[in-house]
Amino acid sequence: MHADLEQLLVLQDRQQKISQIENEIKTLPLHRKHLEEQLAASVAGLEALKHKARQTEIDRKKLELDVGTRTDTIARLRTQQYQTRKNDEFQALGHEITRYEDEIRKLEDAELELMVEADKLKEELGTEEKKTAATKESISRQMADLEEKSKTLETRLAELTNERAALVKQIDEDLLGLFDRLFASKGDAVIVPLEHEVCTGCHMKVTIATAMRAKTGKEIVSCENCGRIVYDAA
Repeated sequence: MHADLEQLLVLQDRQQKISQIENEIKTLPLHRKHLEEQLAASVAGLEALKHKARQTEIDRKKLELDVGTRTDTIARLRTQQYQTRKNDEFQALGHEITRYEDEIRKLEDAELELMVEADKLKEELGTEEKKTAATKESISRQMADLEEKSKTLETRLAELTNERAALVKQIDEDLLGLFDRLFASKGDAVIVPLEHEVCTGCHMKVTIATAMRAKTGKEIVSCENCGRIVYDAA
């Protein structure tokens, strides 16, 4: 194999690894955002449940106050009823008392329903708080893992970049320019083997002359179909 080709293959390996790591680094913010959204959704769900529980308690206390107000009104009406000497006024006050008593029964029924709802919410809150705590712990752990992964990738990227920098110093400038242009345009392997006179980059058959030149290994040979640098795999 041509000496320059061997160096290019090593360079390609480093460049592919650099590209892979750079792509991995680009995905890290998306992973972080996804985890943050998960946490926010979990916390929001818990807060919504807490708000519902607080509102239920506020509504229950309001009903309790309404019952108290009507109870006081009934007591006042009974006092007036005992004090009056007029039969029609006595009956009218009696009707008012009955109306307020009916309202109290309805209010107490509604209050009982809210108490049942409050007990149910309390149980749901306990479950949701445990789920949220577990979610926070899991996400915190995953965030730490992402941070560690980020540091590892950055370190490896720096190492590979330094290796690449050392390699390019040993490669002919024109050949390096060709390699860089191919890598930028193809975005994948740009130095590929020939298999049965077929370029494994574009999967097209090369000419017999191209295959023979590649086989001798005395020069850098390009596929006439895709422009990739090819070499004999045998």
